[in-house]
Amino acid sequence: MEKPHPTDVPANIHPAARTSKRAYNALSASSVGLELGIAVIVGVLGGMWLDSHLGTTPWLMLLFLVFGLVAGFRNVLRAVARAERAAELEDKESGRG
Repeated sequence: MEKPHPTDVPANIHPAARTSKRAYNALSASSVGLELGIAVIVGVLGGMWLDSHLGTTPWLMLLFLVFGLVAGFRNVLRAVARAERAAELEDKESGRG
């Protein structure tokens, strides 16, 4: 039987690895606004396309706008939770937590 993979990163990792991990986390957090905007745009454009084919102007556009907003804010909340976990792990690794 295999040993389970450890969930904690060892405290003795190379400083370059720790720096690149921080850069990745910062880059991931900075894309949140873009994700929100793309979700809304895709929702609006999808709703407009359906409206033009089904003749339901503007109802499907408004409905898909709401879906896009919900999906975008869901992504924002998930990114915030991911950033909090990364910060807690970093504090734990550095001995501050």
